[in-house]
Amino acid sequence: GQFRIQKVLSTPDDPSRAILQGLADLGVLEHLTTLVHGSTVATNAVLERKGAATGLITTAGFRDVLEIGRQTRPKLYAIRAQKEPPLVPRSARVEVIERLNERGEAIIALDEESVSTAIADLQAQHIEAVAISLLFSFTNPAHEQRVAEAVRKAGFYVSASYEVLPEFREYERTSTVVLNAYVGPLIDRYLARLEQAIPEHTTLRIMQSNGGSISSTTARREAARTLLSGPAAGVVGAAFVAGASDITRSITLDIGGTSTDVALIDGAITETTDGKIGGYPNKLPMLDIHTVGA
Repeated sequence: GQFRIQKVLSTPDDPSRAILQGLADLGVLEHLTTLVHGSTVATNAVLERKGAATGLITTAGFRDVLEIGRQTRPKLYAIRAQKEPPLVPRSARVEVIERLNERGEAIIALDEESVSTAIADLQAQHIEAVAISLLFSFTNPAHEQRVAEAVRKAGFYVSASYEVLPEFREYERTSTVVLNAYVGPLIDRYLARLEQAIPEHTTLRIMQSNGGSISSTTARREAARTLLSGPAAGVVGAAFVAGASDITRSITLDIGGTSTDVALIDGAITETTDGKIGGYPNKLPMLDIHTVGA
């Protein structure tokens, strides 16, 4: 094979323009069969707090899960430690009446009127994307599926925990689903434009945070998987170069205009499901990369 490198200025108003320009400059745009793309659109949206206006629908009594979080503190002895504010303000965290137990059995049936009220509340606040995280939905998604269906019919971008992360740990699950909603509309629009611009015979694959790739369709639906797409691509590339040079232990340093990303390669790239981005927990698999905003 042949390596060719082309660098062009970024186009923040529409990142796809820079990608297409680079491919055109290389003279390969019309001949591509597969395009694997690493992106920082989701990364930058979180670090710069420029994601979609996001709401959260949760079980009655649990709207403050994002606020409460865990008792761990990043600075143990800081008397006036400040937590990152939730990506969803309290006014946009709404509740529905329902309750499942830990076995997925309904203790309180889903109240359809409370769902309609929640949707109307979010519409009045001009919310674009809605995260849905109901208690114990990972054991029985029935209630969450019904809520998601109603929210989709209302025209929102929907991020439901039974689809994105059907696992226990209420705070981390809710945080991940909120992250997915927060960046979802941006990734959806971005990849839709890119799909339309590339030739029909070209398969578009998107780097995900764990160093692998997923289809564009999956990335548009589960956008949180791309939160470290670009940084992960950098680590995978660095590991390849290090391996070709017989270097088994290395530190990668990826400096861009918005963030600096650091990872340790000690014989192999490390993966985690306890990662954070911008201070917000993300339970989806990702390479163990530490990202600092500019």
